[in-house]
Amino acid sequence: MNIKLNVIITLIALFLSTSSFAGLFDEEKVEWSQVPEKVQQTINQHLQGGTIEKIEKETKKKKVIVYEAYVKKPDGKKIEIKVEEDGTLLEIEDEND
Repeated sequence: MNIKLNVIITLIALFLSTSSFAGLFDEEKVEWSQVPEKVQQTINQHLQGGTIEKIEKETKKKKVIVYEAYVKKPDGKKIEIKVEEDGTLLEIEDEND
């Protein structure tokens, strides 16, 4: 009986925690024309000769907006450039790892 109760409690806890975190991150695909100019400038500075394959706008905790540019470099390797809405570079991540 205790095992069944523990399993049920664990499943309920997982469901509640998953649904409570679901609203913390919201991603949507955006067009280049929808990206703020400061963000465009930062992405262009860090393209490393690559081309943008797609851009996503991620809203964290309904306040912080981060743009993620997925870039394919001339050598075929891929990177992700993360930039805050004000143009601040957050990270350049190697997508090949």
